Amino acid sequence: MRKFAFGRTWRGAVCLTGVLALGGCGLFSHDDGRYDPAPLTEYKAGMSVRQVWSTSIGSGSGLGFAPTVLENAIYAATPDGSVGKFDLQSGRPIWKSQAGVKLTAGAGSDGTTTAVASPDGDVVAFDDSGKVKWKVRATSDVNIPPVVGYGIVVVRSGDYRIQAFDANNGERLWSVQRPGPALALRSAAQMVLAEGLVITGLPGGKMMAIASDSGNVQWEGTVATPRGASDLERLTDVVGAPRIAGNLLCAVAYQGRIVCFDVTAGGRPIWAKDFSSVSGMTLDQRFAYSADQNSVVNAFALDNGGNVWKQAALKNRQLTVPALLGGALAVGDLDGYVHFLSRSDGSLMARLSVGGGAIVSPPQTTSQGVLVQTGNGNLVLIGTN
Repeated sequence: MRKFAFGRTWRGAVCLTGVLALGGCGLFSHDDGRYDPAPLTEYKAGMSVRQVWSTSIGSGSGLGFAPTVLENAIYAATPDGSVGKFDLQSGRPIWKSQAGVKLTAGAGSDGTTTAVASPDGDVVAFDDSGKVKWKVRATSDVNIPPVVGYGIVVVRSGDYRIQAFDANNGERLWSVQRPGPALALRSAAQMVLAEGLVITGLPGGKMMAIASDSGNVQWEGTVATPRGASDLERLTDVVGAPRIAGNLLCAVAYQGRIVCFDVTAGGRPIWAKDFSSVSGMTLDQRFAYSADQNSVVNAFALDNGGNVWKQAALKNRQLTVPALLGGALAVGDLDGYVHFLSRSDGSLMARLSVGGGAIVSPPQTTSQGVLVQTGNGNLVLIGTN
């Protein structure tokens, strides 16, 4: 992939007064049935899937938890403070440890340092034998998984600060803050480290790229612009992880847009569509995939944003961001099912229950299959027959 070459900066300022937690697609309560989860229906099987292995990390789940997969190793954590490294092929624990505090985010790792975070903003780093290396405190609560790489551990705290700590000793290296909106969506957001940059979405619909070595902001772009008269109507937030494909950097926002920027042209938007998601997006070489806030899965042409297909059979089932498995997309739901949809036309192909209640962590595409962190704190690898 080419180097990022972002130029012009866009900025906006609004005041921070609080955070709104909206879990999944059931954002508000209604009694007329329109937001009831769609019942599971019969379908013609298009593929065969199986559970390869299952192993326990700890207990519980949350929007701030996402496993990190590095070659044949998985790093994962759960709210009860459990942190571990697991073998991708077998699920065997390589090491398991305790952070000593309850956790709200984890686990980020570069294979040498693994980081997690607590509701009080404690950032705890482990070495690759599972021993605690250091513990520091961020400026506020941390509900987004840390990212680790280029010798730093980066967290985004609830006061909208992006902070970098030395991966070896926990020394604070830099901090970047932008004003935040009155309300922010508590969603399964993630940051990305790529090409020496920390790339993160922000409440208010912005996205930012920061030099990992200096903390200098290289580019800011607009994914969505708040609209409406009330704070609730103006609530918009970049959700999921920013996605990179060739020269494209893409993102999606709640009550906003799905958009792809050209990183070789100063981060200029090449297409954008009005769209609203609470879970994020996934890319392949042809399409961008995202479930909207009502769990209707959409595919957009990556070159021009044209809507290729929609699948509404899983409406209101609080779907996760999709992951890729062969010719299929895998999405988790509120009942612990993983559904597989055709990447070509969105048709239902397979279904597998992994149990444990609602799946809120993003499924991960790996070399061995799709990795799912369940609602009760297990890791499950799903493969094809």
